[in-house]
Amino acid sequence: MTDSDFPLPEALAPLFRGGAAGRRLDVPLPDGRLMTADSSPAPVFWMSNQPIDGATWAAFRARHPQSGLWPLLLLHDLDGATDRPWESGELTPESAAEIDAYDAADHMADEWAEWVEEEDDEGTDDFEDLEPFGPECPGLAPPGEPSADPGEAADWYAKQLDGQHGHLGLVAADRGADALTVMGWTGPCNHQETPPLSAMLRSWESRFGARVVAVGFDTLYVSVAAPPTTMEHALHVAAEHFTFCPDNIQQGHSPYTLRAYAERLVGVNSWAFWWD
Repeated sequence: MTDSDFPLPEALAPLFRGGAAGRRLDVPLPDGRLMTADSSPAPVFWMSNQPIDGATWAAFRARHPQSGLWPLLLLHDLDGATDRPWESGELTPESAAEIDAYDAADHMADEWAEWVEEEDDEGTDDFEDLEPFGPECPGLAPPGEPSADPGEAADWYAKQLDGQHGHLGLVAADRGADALTVMGWTGPCNHQETPPLSAMLRSWESRFGARVVAVGFDTLYVSVAAPPTTMEHALHVAAEHFTFCPDNIQQGHSPYTLRAYAERLVGVNSWAFWWD
């Protein structure tokens, strides 16, 4: 058989604004439906009706080059009878081109400077929790040394998340970093918009072999094929995490310091984020 024997299911074609010609998918599509955002009648992602396991996620990830659909494990925050944000429509889809307006290093510096200015104005912080950097943004960390293939690390992490009972989400996106913006996920909305975070994720894909695996209402789970292996490197990476998701440090595990957080990054092949 050839790729032409496995055309993209018609149910998925509406996800491609420019048409789905040439797209292929040779794994069975579970029962599911197209999902929309409150702000737009056009479908922004497809979601399975039932939870899937990590092996199923891995099969769809492996077909991404042919299908053009990045898989996500969609986790659930049940508020009454509504599955937020996937069924509630609390999404703000944007073009992946919006991400191009942001540079990861510039965004990190801007976020750091804004936080320092706010703390200076309040006169409530001596910056000890951000030692050894304090008020000085260290810039982006150097790349990590790969300890695994990025795809294999992503498949491993998806299987580790089986207990979360995530549903399969499929987004028409060139990469996982872009999928969050394209589908309109707004988990970090109390802190910042999604496109600049997608820009940082693009950078992590390049420098750390990161892959977006799962997402919830206000949570994000990323596999990491090239994590920091020294405390010095982990501190530098932790500084990036602070500008990406300050709640990880400030509302995570005590003590609420960059050093304590960095210790939990050394040699670990997954990163998890939560926004208040």
